[in-house]
Amino acid sequence: MIRYTSLNEYCLSAFGKKLYKLSVDGGFTCPNRDGRCGTRGCIFCGADGSGAFAEHGTDIKKQLEKAVLRIQAKKPQGYIAYFQAYTNTYAPVDILRERFSAALEFPGVEVLDIATRPDCLDTDVLDLLEELNKIKPVWVELGLQTAKQSSVQYIRRGYGNEVYTQAVNNLRKRGIYCITHLILGLPDESQEDMKNSLQFALDAGTDAVKLQLLHVLRGTDLATDYENGKFQTLTLEEYISLLKTLLSMIPSSVSVHRITGDGDKKQLIAPLWSADKKRVLNTIRKALAEE
Repeated sequence: MIRYTSLNEYCLSAFGKKLYKLSVDGGFTCPNRDGRCGTRGCIFCGADGSGAFAEHGTDIKKQLEKAVLRIQAKKPQGYIAYFQAYTNTYAPVDILRERFSAALEFPGVEVLDIATRPDCLDTDVLDLLEELNKIKPVWVELGLQTAKQSSVQYIRRGYGNEVYTQAVNNLRKRGIYCITHLILGLPDESQEDMKNSLQFALDAGTDAVKLQLLHVLRGTDLATDYENGKFQTLTLEEYISLLKTLLSMIPSSVSVHRITGDGDKKQLIAPLWSADKKRVLNTIRKALAEE
């Protein structure tokens, strides 16, 4: 059986209970869209900036209230306020403080989880995150995606690997929990390439990882390449085989917050098997248990 420390296991250990994520949209944009790094976004990113399942609006409290209603039947004991869409530290610090504080003050929220880019963590932002981390735990999610240089250029990530390494170091110095996103199945990447990307993140000192299956979404430049036959997505069998290899590399001290992912079904082009999330997770778990 292949063992790894899941998000639920980490939360049970750290907080004594399972925590549920409430995804909200902070109303931010991205330097890869507003012209600082580019205007077309990363090649795989849809119009919602990876926030397809987030609530929307300008009032953080109202978004969280709506999100709570969606999971009431699960009788949650605590929440993670997850700023998911676009780049959630890409704004003046006074705006960040207002929106993050609104989330931290929401009843039942025990963690502030912020998805961002490593090149959007200036000293004043880090100072704010360190301050908030003294109130309640702050997690920062960094979109590394890959460490392969040709892939970095292809996906239009917009920053070098050394920027990621420095960001992880800066966060760890301030006691802030760091989560790294990796995309599995990028065009022209071998299993060895993906192993190297994971090892790069582990060597940098990340506290956790999210392993994300590559999705091809409508309206993206990646979709154009896919439709032109430039690459194929992974099959479920290939993905499970890859997961077995990667999970065996991850020490128990590094938690795994995601082992797959599901894109917006209305926008998903490939792989279509990923749309049935329940079946996919059950199949993966069974395969890992049998190993």
